[in-house]
Amino acid sequence: MRKRFLIIVGAALVIAALLLTFLVAPPIEGQGASYRIFYFHVPIAWVAFFAFLMTFIWSITYLVKRNMKWDFYASASAEIGLVFTTLILITGSIWAKSAWGTWWTWDLRLTTSLVLWLIYLAYFLLRGYVSDEERRARFGAVVGIIGFIDVPVVALAISLVPTTHPPPLIFEGGLTDWREIITLVVGITAFTVLYFVLLGQRVALKYTEDVIKKLKAE
Repeated sequence: MRKRFLIIVGAALVIAALLLTFLVAPPIEGQGASYRIFYFHVPIAWVAFFAFLMTFIWSITYLVKRNMKWDFYASASAEIGLVFTTLILITGSIWAKSAWGTWWTWDLRLTTSLVLWLIYLAYFLLRGYVSDEERRARFGAVVGIIGFIDVPVVALAISLVPTTHPPPLIFEGGLTDWREIITLVVGITAFTVLYFVLLGQRVALKYTEDVIKKLKAE
């Protein structure tokens, strides 16, 4: 019942976010026609960072309690984070092509985002290489904890050094129109609900896979 409710709410919020983005939100000064991608790019980035934060927390919890439940949650959240980081790079490249005339530049924000993607790609390569369940969970937890260090680096990159990346409009008062704020808030809420829907589905699948594995072993 709770999962169905989340799916319905998530779908309604996604539809609302799309309508607000394309029909209500006004142009952002200096962004041209590409400004609309901002309302997807920022929520996607938020979910990726939040997913890796939860991986960080659940990885620590696993190392403390050594309960596989927490490894299921940590790895499921990391999967979602990796997918959304991929979307960050894709939407960011599309935005860069429109704003800068190039798909990629070795800007600090972009470079650290790519490093973040590579870290969690390595996280899954390591997990796939280790066959023992407990060792896999333990090694994954260590990488999940260490890898999170790059998240605040990505988030603060445009404040640390001069960059061609657009300034943090949210924190520097760049969003002043109520339509901009509403659109962004709805977008972030929609993608956050989507995160919990995906997490619930992925964790449930991991439990099913674990049961099947144990039945085969017996």
